[in-house]
Amino acid sequence: MTGGHDLLRMLPGTDPRESRDRLEILTALINGPGFDPLLRADVIEVPPEHPVFGWCCRVPHCERAAHGTSDLCDTHRAEWSARGGDEADRAEFFRTAVPLQLTRAVRPGACRVVGCERMALGHKHRFCPRHDNRWRRATARAQAQGAELDLDAWLSEEKPYPGFGVCLAACCRDGALSPLGLCPNHDQRYTREGRPGGAELDPPRYWAHAYERDPSSVTVRYDDRQAFRRWCAHVEPVLRVGEINLLGLHPLLRAEFQWALFARLQHSVRSRWTPIAVQSLVNSCRMLDTLTDLDLDGLPRRSRCLAQVMLQSLRVVYVTPAETREAGYLELDHFGSSFRGFSSHYDLTGVTQRWLRDLLWDYLAHQLRTPGSPRTRASYDDTRRTCLELSAFLEVGAEGGGHDPALLQADHVHRFLADQRHRARNQLPSLAVRLKSGEASTVTATTSHFILSHARKIMRWALESGEADRRGLNREFVTSFPPMGIGPHRTRSPFTDEVARALAAEDNLQRFADAHDAGDRGLRDIWETIIVTGRRASEVINLKLDCVGRYNKLPMLWHDQTKVGNYDQAIRIPEYTYQRIRDRRRKTLVRFEGRFGRPATAAERARMALFPASKHNPGFERSVSYGWYGAAFHDWVSELDLGSCVTHQARHTLATKLLANGAGLHHIKRFLGQVSNRMAEHYAKVAVSEIEDVLQHVWVAGPGAAQPGEVLSTSTTPLDRHRAEALALDLTRRSTPAEGGLCTFQPVVDGGACPWNLNCHSCDKFVMSGADLLYWRRKREQWMSIAERAPDDATADYLHQVFEPTARAIDGLEKALAGLGLLEDALALDLRRPQDYFHRMWSTVFRATDLSEAAASDQNAYGNEDTADDEEVCA
Repeated sequence: MTGGHDLLRMLPGTDPRESRDRLEILTALINGPGFDPLLRADVIEVPPEHPVFGWCCRVPHCERAAHGTSDLCDTHRAEWSARGGDEADRAEFFRTAVPLQLTRAVRPGACRVVGCERMALGHKHRFCPRHDNRWRRATARAQAQGAELDLDAWLSEEKPYPGFGVCLAACCRDGALSPLGLCPNHDQRYTREGRPGGAELDPPRYWAHAYERDPSSVTVRYDDRQAFRRWCAHVEPVLRVGEINLLGLHPLLRAEFQWALFARLQHSVRSRWTPIAVQSLVNSCRMLDTLTDLDLDGLPRRSRCLAQVMLQSLRVVYVTPAETREAGYLELDHFGSSFRGFSSHYDLTGVTQRWLRDLLWDYLAHQLRTPGSPRTRASYDDTRRTCLELSAFLEVGAEGGGHDPALLQADHVHRFLADQRHRARNQLPSLAVRLKSGEASTVTATTSHFILSHARKIMRWALESGEADRRGLNREFVTSFPPMGIGPHRTRSPFTDEVARALAAEDNLQRFADAHDAGDRGLRDIWETIIVTGRRASEVINLKLDCVGRYNKLPMLWHDQTKVGNYDQAIRIPEYTYQRIRDRRRKTLVRFEGRFGRPATAAERARMALFPASKHNPGFERSVSYGWYGAAFHDWVSELDLGSCVTHQARHTLATKLLANGAGLHHIKRFLGQVSNRMAEHYAKVAVSEIEDVLQHVWVAGPGAAQPGEVLSTSTTPLDRHRAEALALDLTRRSTPAEGGLCTFQPVVDGGACPWNLNCHSCDKFVMSGADLLYWRRKREQWMSIAERAPDDATADYLHQVFEPTARAIDGLEKALAGLGLLEDALALDLRRPQDYFHRMWSTVFRATDLSEAAASDQNAYGNEDTADDEEVCA
């Protein structure tokens, strides 16, 4: 990324005309109806409880300012530290702490005597020096006479005195203390700094008596009047609580600060900027005409961070998208986009060929302007990396460094493809991409696939949009980038049984919380919720405070599946997980009350995160970052010595368990929030023996029924005795063998010709027996295998859709056999062996009543197995 000084150099030059233009733009924005009136003043007086610039101590009714980045004043911060600083006790501390009055950095007012224009001193009576002297002498005379002087009576007899005007310091609006023209604070500072210019009153001593007799007899004498004036122009203002003093700044610099402060108010999630921190930055810029001339390296860390954010907001105003294209970077704020943890500036200057850099800029801008643009930065980074690699290759492998697009041919593309594949096969370093350490990034099969895929995308877009012709690109060069297909994506495998037990063991979970979550931000709760629900890590981390509830007495979890565009989705969760989330919710509310000294309102609770970040999160609306959670999880797994494990494997493990315990791919797709059955297949990695037991919880009518695929019962409505009897009776009717089942159409059974040309599988007279179960299981495995090898997702989805009615019929057959207690016999029967034709499944006839009794006797056994499976899935 580009450093601070580089960002400043990207702004246009600041000649007088440019400065006037900028000032006109900012003035128009500041005078607009949407601008906050509070920020238009030269001296901004910030309310104590301001949401962004608030400065007050969190203790109720305390008038003192918070210290630094803390939310407590110095005194209360020391008291809080003495009590141990436990967040759980903050609410109680706020209720018992004694509020304090503001005693320092108070703006002086006028003298208490009515009509007196001179500034008051900082004592309890608030008199100017002249009236203070008179009050002291009057009090002394009264005490000498043994009497007590009445203040109100004395005030009524005193006459006011004219003032000395406003302080000559450009940054001050207080009244002057003397004819020298400086307020009390700046007069003391002038003396401490060696009195530049040698300004003093003449006569230097007892001037007050001479001035009161004859004001014209007191004059100001200078050794260097210009030096004194320069000191007055550049001296810093007095730091006062709740004030941001912009007096004395260059008009453009003042407008820049006002706009930058307003831009900060527009951010939905923002950290607190205290007035004292902003004033410190303002004081550092008093010698400048514009904020863009500021040297960031010479600033303290806090001021540097504020300046960088302010400069970012100014770049959006000063620089147009066309100018950023010319300079070789993107401003994401121009498109209303942002990525968490990254600034608005997106650098493209590493692409050396101007035609390629402009093409990249136009392509990214097109994506950012599209309503369905990528939500994360990864897609944009992959596209930029593609152009960086292609640019570096053309610099050394094309005529003229590839700067003339008309000279590029298909041969350049072929050599670029060969170079990428060679580097991926031999794990060679990249031509252009560098790691944060400065080392070259290693090209892998995955990165190479992404590079070549994105190269084809951007070139196809250039061809379709006409950009290729406008830039003079050879059509042969554009169309030579081949389609890359699915690519070498390696999906994660489920956890092994040993690893799963270790990651769910109570001792290890407690160790995870104690060693890696000292602030109790919810690491263990996040991980356990991922285990049980199979959600993506980001879906759990970004849960809202009110994400659980009971509906029809069942605990439900509400979340957003942002990756697939499913929002406000609900899934059922175990009671244990429900209670843990409820406990975490209470902890978050207690932490909020401890932070702000009051309970959260209903509106605040609706926006609050369940796992709020600890910093830069004033409203508790921002969740902890995935990076923080991922780093803690990696360290924990390393301590357990479990090898290479990542959080996402829990999702694969749950999918496998669901499939092994009777869920279908369409159930897994819906529960896990997948975009297609093909994606669900990646998660449901199981052996053939597990696939044989799939889909036994949903009973549907076979394809030979009046309504193929009709649901007979669900997991909450078991197949009753009468329905099992009805199915058994259907299978015992007089019939004739057919491929994969039996034909019950009586004319055909009696020897007649089939009127439907033996289209048995689409015929409502076709039925399946238990002896056909393995045949249809093999057929299902065959279709799934074909779908897995499909060239694209659309073909795979079509194959799943075609086979779906037959799959429902197979599921219904398995459930019917299980209800009659014949499932194990059916699974043991293999018609590929001739001797099985003499199996009792063919030779033995069962009465329907007997089959019903067998199903009833096995009902408890099947119920216990289902319960055990559910517990295993939850574990």
